Amino acid sequence: MDSKDIRVLKKLLQHTDAIMRYCQNCKQLADFEADSMRVEATVFNLMQIGELAKTSLSDDTKEQIISIPWRQIYGMRNRIVHGYDGVNMLIVWETVSEDIPQLNRELAKILGTL
Repeated sequence: MDSKDIRVLKKLLQHTDAIMRYCQNCKQLADFEADSMRVEATVFNLMQIGELAKTSLSDDTKEQIISIPWRQIYGMRNRIVHGYDGVNMLIVWETVSEDIPQLNRELAKILGTL
């Protein structure tokens, strides 16, 4: 893995860290939606994760790291950016509460072994 890909993986980890910080006191969707700034900051970071995963990370690295669902990550970015029938906050919340912590752990594990 080249140094550019390592930098991108570190940026991805930073974005997941930010989302987890923003949402640390949220126990349910209503908590998450109660603060529009939190929602907007979280959605921005989700877009950044998707964009980095698609355009900045090499295909070779994505093929090596099969534990991360790269295509689904970019799919989430597309849903947000293109607003297919609006952004479904339930899907965003499920991503934030279930998938982001898992992605964070996986990225930390990968970066810890480099």
